[in-house]
Amino acid sequence: MSIALLHSRATLGIRAIPVRVEIHLGPGLPGFTMVGLPDTAVRESKDRVRSALINGGFRIPQQRITVNLAPADLPKDGGRFDLPIAVGILLASGQLGRVDLKDMEWIGELALSGALSPVPAVLPGALAAARDGHTLVVPAANGDEAALAGADTLAVNSLTELCAHLKGDTRLPLHAPPASPGDDTGGAPCLSQIRGQPAAKRVLEIAAAGGHSLLMSGPPGAGKSMLASRLPGLLPPLDRERALEVAAIHSLRHARPAGAFLQPPYRAPHHTASAAALVGGGGRPRPGEISLAHEGVLFLDEMPEFQPRVLEVLREPLETGEVHIARAAQQVTFPARFQLVAAMNPCPCGYLGDPEKSCGYECEKAKRYQRRLSGPLLDRIDLHLEVPAVSPDTLLGAADGEPSRRVRERVLAARACQLHRQGRLNRELDAERLMEALGPHKAWLTGVMERLELSARALHRSLRVARTIADLAGSEVIRREHLREALSYRQNLLKP
Repeated sequence: MSIALLHSRATLGIRAIPVRVEIHLGPGLPGFTMVGLPDTAVRESKDRVRSALINGGFRIPQQRITVNLAPADLPKDGGRFDLPIAVGILLASGQLGRVDLKDMEWIGELALSGALSPVPAVLPGALAAARDGHTLVVPAANGDEAALAGADTLAVNSLTELCAHLKGDTRLPLHAPPASPGDDTGGAPCLSQIRGQPAAKRVLEIAAAGGHSLLMSGPPGAGKSMLASRLPGLLPPLDRERALEVAAIHSLRHARPAGAFLQPPYRAPHHTASAAALVGGGGRPRPGEISLAHEGVLFLDEMPEFQPRVLEVLREPLETGEVHIARAAQQVTFPARFQLVAAMNPCPCGYLGDPEKSCGYECEKAKRYQRRLSGPLLDRIDLHLEVPAVSPDTLLGAADGEPSRRVRERVLAARACQLHRQGRLNRELDAERLMEALGPHKAWLTGVMERLELSARALHRSLRVARTIADLAGSEVIRREHLREALSYRQNLLKP
């Protein structure tokens, strides 16, 4: 046999596109030609494969080797095609004998010694292989990640070990999937460690129950970052379907630890992050921080310190839950249903209104600082809260808060109520469903909307918050007190 065909996968966003790896050994001077739109890393595969075959004790066919990666118009990158190319050469040259590889897929990078090195973005390919009922061959270091998808997985250490298995000299067992982690909070810090701040803890519970976005404003040391870090401990674990989607996104960068499989992600980029780092991008688009926070929390500390054009990229994903990245050669969509939590100081010095610590230029400097956040962006944040400084007596006194475990029980009950009633969280309710729940409060809300100068978006977001407050209270209907509390969180952060 002078021709061989193997199957692999290329990644396009979080999709795994089938790739046919065709190897032909033809007459002519010895050479190695690769076609099918390979990038530099793929073209360098011929040198890695040659060294791996020699060091594995195999012979290099003294013929013209042509490798075709089809479809030809799909860009291929990375070293993930080393393994199918090497196996294809051995198969085409008769060094493996007659073996049936039609229901197998291959992903792996070869070291010069013939050992298999791990590659990124294995999980999307493993999910696709599982759907097609194929056995997936991957490096041993990628075994847990691939088996997590439910695919029959062969995790191998070297090309020599794999060939011994294919020829029947030894048998490699299918890689067992890692043990399913529990639904605990993964050691997240406890809410009871925060002294004081009862209003902030209440708002954090509301945000967790309805999946609402939150902006906290207060002086340095008030506990804003500590509060944000406690939010993951209040959220329920991901179900398997959502956990696999989250893991597939992270696989494009770095695989998530098996112990964190069911935990909602928590991302906290530095304020020097660029727009591309936040939204994703690159010549071969990769997910940014807002996609890596999918089904979890994105925390932006010192929010006004981010560049304005960086913050504006959040506006569309906050509404749609997706990120669309367009390039000349390809268009990619990444999911981005994240919960935004942000913190800021009220002014550059951080002590606006404090008679002793304020810089003294409250009106001019504070307004200029706070206006770094545009009105349309603030309009998309459900909960606005001022977090005051904690007094020394409270800070040094006894702990006075509930543990995260107890608050989490109420959050789980409220979320279960939402999913039973409408099949989704309150943050995703449409305007028609919200208006149906208002009942006799429509006339009262009309006057409130005019007095507070609320936009239609701000009103709808306040109604979603009111629905969550009602769920936490165990109420089937939205009452006037629920609306008042929700509207109190739409306060203007600018000082008069």
